Formats: sequence, structure tokens, C-alpha cells
Amino acid sequence: MVDYTQPVEAMFEMQRKSLEQGQRALKQGVEMQSQFGKAAVESMDSQESFQRSAVELQQDLVHSFLDGVEANVPGMEEPMVELREIVDEQYAALLESHEELFTNLTGEMEEGVGAADEMSEEYVSMLDDQMEMLYETHEELEGQSVEAVEEMQSQFEEVQDQAEELQAQVQEVSEQAVESVEA
Repeated sequence: MVDYTQPVEAMFEMQRKSLEQGQRALKQGVEMQSQFGKAAVESMDSQESFQRSAVELQQDLVHSFLDGVEANVPGMEEPMVELREIVDEQYAALLESHEELFTNLTGEMEEGVGAADEMSEEYVSMLDDQMEMLYETHEELEGQSVEAVEEMQSQFEEVQDQAEELQAQVQEVSEQAVESVEA
């Protein structure tokens, strides 16, 4: 007896595997986005440090220039002291603004990444719920399809048995007819 349900079951299994792979790929994509956001936030510290160093280097260069002017131009000691104070105040204000900017940017990015992660978690949770319902429906459909194929197979086998019985009866009647004609 041939099992006609095997191809149907194999098809449903292949569909399930495809759905599972799609779901895994989607979750990996969401996780990758989350990791990217966190990496961007973490890189803000090194970016701030790099830019702060560049501003401090620029301040040192201005001081070196002022030192050169003071050393080479007579009578510039007192004006250079005042100019250094002004430069230092401006750079201090710039560095303070710089720090505040990066603190705010980092905070905003952390909030944004947190909100995105939260929405992604909700999305994945909803997807999991919907996929669970889809799997249940898929299994029910598979069961119904296998039952239908089994019923068709049973009916086919009954018809085949009846055809074989009819053929046997026709064969028997034919043999009896041949025997009566010969007799």
C-alpha cells in the first residue's frame, strides 16, 4: 500500500521550517539594530574624548603662539597675561559647552536606543504571538489535509478492491462462458 500522506506532510514541514527561518532572521535583524544603536552610544565617549583633546591641543597651540609673541615683542608681557586669561576663559567655556553637548547627545541617543529597543521587543513579542497562532493553524490545516488524503486513499483503495473483484467476476463469467460454448 502506498502512503500518499508523506508528500503532504513533507510540504507542511518545509513550510514550517521556512517560517521558522524567516522568524529567526527577523529577530537577528532586530538584535543587530539594537547592538548597532548601543555601539553608537558607546562610541560617543571616545568621540567626545577625541574632540576634547583636539580643542585642548588647539588651546596649547594658541598659548605657544602667545609665548612666541611675548618673547619676541618687547613690552608685551602684561597684555599677553590679559590675553591669555581671555583665551583660557573662552576655551574653558568652549570645553564646558562641548561637555554639555556630548552629555545631552549621549543622553538623547541612549533614550532613543532604549525606546527603539522597547518597541523592537514589543514587535518581536507580537510577532512571536502571531507566529504561534500561525503554527497552530498550520498544524490544524496539516492534520485536515492528511486526513483528507488518507480518506481519499481509503476510498481509492476501496474502489480498486471493487474493480479487482469486478474484474475477477468478469474473468470468472468469461471462463464459464468459454466452457459452456466449448461444451
